[in-house]
Amino acid sequence: MAIRSVETSGPAETESLGAELAGILDDGDLVLVLGELGSGKTTLVRGAARALGVSDPVTSPTFSIGHRYAGGTVTVSHLDLYRLASLEREDPELLADYLGPGRIAFVEWPEQGSAELAGARMRVTLSHGGGDRRRIDVDELAELAGGGGSS
Repeated sequence: MAIRSVETSGPAETESLGAELAGILDDGDLVLVLGELGSGKTTLVRGAARALGVSDPVTSPTFSIGHRYAGGTVTVSHLDLYRLASLEREDPELLADYLGPGRIAFVEWPEQGSAELAGARMRVTLSHGGGDRRRIDVDELAELAGGGGSS
């Protein structure tokens, strides 16, 4: 499990880190994005989406569960599970259009996802550092380390 910690001083640096992370993701990858409200989760996803060829506005999907964006070679899925107590009571197909081949998915508030999000490639945790500063910890999850991603 590779761990990397970065401190950013504003939204542009957080987006830049998202773009850098996008460069190591492959078709079908899933990224879990954790952090308090306002910690920059959507900002990080926006940077990754831009690097993956998305030109549409990238906004938080809090009220719609998820957005799908056409990227250069894959669809970029951006989910927010904050409003769900758990996926156990939801339709089993709720995430089907967002995850899997032909997509790279970013899931905010993945704690609500449990087993449906097993096999994630990476976990990114953002923390407030005062003002616009953020601490961002990137963990490549052991289950897939060395397996599906380019280095």
